[in-house]
Amino acid sequence: EVQLVESGGDLVQAGGSLTLSCALFGITLEKYAIGWFRQSPGKEREGVSCISSQVAYYADSVKGRFTISSDNAKNTVYLRMNSLKPEDTAVYYCAAALGPSLRPGPYGYWGQGTQVTVSS
Repeated sequence: EVQLVESGGDLVQAGGSLTLSCALFGITLEKYAIGWFRQSPGKEREGVSCISSQVAYYADSVKGRFTISSDNAKNTVYLRMNSLKPEDTAVYYCAAALGPSLRPGPYGYWGQGTQVTVSS
């Protein structure tokens, strides 16, 4: 059974940092691209970052502030978020696809999400 389990969401002040984790079960990083997406109420799900074969991709809105990384030994992907802004507030999801994309369509496996709230 494939499972993606996110953790690390929290309430943080603007300018602060958080690191999200996405632990993978039933699939391996060698064969899948892992993406981070976010969704806030009333908005569409937005691609934030993805990583595939150690190559990272970022949405313009987070470039320079967020860093995606992976640990093949732990089969886990991380999203380090610095200089957080109130507009970063959302539920963050990780997802797995056969190739890299910042669009949600190609992703067939999704985690349950973790809440990130940035206060001003």
